[in-house]
Amino acid sequence: MSFTFILIGLVLSVLVGGLVVSYFNATNNGQMIKLTLAFSGGFLLAIIFQHLMPDLYHDGVGKVGMFILIGFLIQLVLEYFSGGIEHGHVHVHKGQALPWALFISLSVHSVIEGLPLGNQYAGVISAHSHAHESLFWGIIFHQIPVSIALMTLLISTRMSMMKSWLILLLFALMTPIGAILGLKFSPEQFGLDVHIILAIVVGMFLHISTTIIFETSENHKFNLLKLMSILIGCALAMILY
Repeated sequence: MSFTFILIGLVLSVLVGGLVVSYFNATNNGQMIKLTLAFSGGFLLAIIFQHLMPDLYHDGVGKVGMFILIGFLIQLVLEYFSGGIEHGHVHVHKGQALPWALFISLSVHSVIEGLPLGNQYAGVISAHSHAHESLFWGIIFHQIPVSIALMTLLISTRMSMMKSWLILLLFALMTPIGAILGLKFSPEQFGLDVHIILAIVVGMFLHISTTIIFETSENHKFNLLKLMSILIGCALAMILY
């Protein structure tokens, strides 16, 4: 898979979410967002335990658990500002102003998760092709429901549809920017182990995936469709990679 394809795919995944909202009138279809989030949560959890964490421990990264925990906590802080839009929380009030703290926290998250993609393609992280692809597809499957939630929020603000699309496009560029930064700059240039960023991203993914899965329960019981979405996400990750 070429790096150009990676960049295009990352942008398109966000734009697809915008199209779903704009042209299929999905703003009130909370069930669809929940199911796609459940699927992405299952997929993320599977690649974390099947590929990303084993690769980190196999490469002998010092204090890898600490950096996974740091990533988990970073995501916790980011979600304080984003309001949990990463796992489907959208508080829509017609005519509201765009909450820029939300957009900035989402953007920071996206840039960070793009960094290890670039590091891998630069060859500073030793990884097999399946690890490249599992990380890429994990980001893709998570970005689609997040972009649906973000576009739902954007079109409820005082901005025009054109401005809403421009903001969404700006968000779509964040993960590719992170990937390009990871390609151009090795963490070793700053005296850091090359696996630290990946460990932090794994911690962030771990927080997102577990929150998605636990929040898909209603009265402590899984809805059957949501449970099936989670299991299908896990199964797809295990079958493909």
